[in-house]
Amino acid sequence: MPALPAPDFPADVRARLEADAKEVIARYPGARSALLPLLHLVQAEEGHVTRTGIRFCAEMLDLTTAEVTAVSTFYSMYRRKRSGDYQVGVCTNTLCAVMGGDAIFEELKEHLGVGNGETTEDGAVTLEHIECNAACDFAPVVMVNWEFFDNQTPETARQLVDDLRAGRTVEPTRGAPLCAFKDTARMLAGFPDERPGAVEATGGAGAASLIGLRLARGEAVPGRGADHVVSPRTTADGPATDEPPSGHPAEEAPPGHPSSHDAPQQTSASDREHPAGPTAEEGE
Repeated sequence: MPALPAPDFPADVRARLEADAKEVIARYPGARSALLPLLHLVQAEEGHVTRTGIRFCAEMLDLTTAEVTAVSTFYSMYRRKRSGDYQVGVCTNTLCAVMGGDAIFEELKEHLGVGNGETTEDGAVTLEHIECNAACDFAPVVMVNWEFFDNQTPETARQLVDDLRAGRTVEPTRGAPLCAFKDTARMLAGFPDERPGAVEATGGAGAASLIGLRLARGEAVPGRGADHVVSPRTTADGPATDEPPSGHPAEEAPPGHPSSHDAPQQTSASDREHPAGPTAEEGE
């Protein structure tokens, strides 16, 4: 038997969501472009994207429910089933894994008694592994509702989820104060974070992320000697300096190249008079 049409939101909820949806849709030249934020909007209402939420998005954008379903199931940021107030994501990509991410994930699975994508019985925490949190210089990293908790260990990660389940206040390593998943979803829909001081607390990149930029500008890294300063590569008039690229006197930079690592290698591929390439048919 075909599935019955999804039920609608209660009248008061529907009216409130329609007002928010119209505000979102007005930001785009084409209504269809508002689908992603509208999915966040209905997720903020129910905690995951339900058939009712899909029906709402379809009706607001004059799409079929099949079209909305195709998008909502493509992106992992949209939850397909009821999940916890706190989405705890452990990075298990290469660097985080090597630095301890795999151990953290295994520890949390055992400690919480859940598997990947599963939620604790109290509905507080949903655990999942994430391929990359884009914070490799703070590895291993755990994210809670997309806020960073850097340089974690199995012990600190276990304490983190215990605090979340107990209702204790936890502070991200950097970024805005932590909020519940539904509140995060509403912000991703494009509505402002109205908590006092939350926007000002977001800050910028962490110190570890800026070391490369400081080196490229010729600035000394705190706690390191002057031999670790990298001179700026170029200026408006060309190469900025003839000093060695790493600051070490023993390393000589080739003429015209601020960094020896940028110099072309003398190979057949770089020799225009003797280009590289196959000279015979396959099998000869």
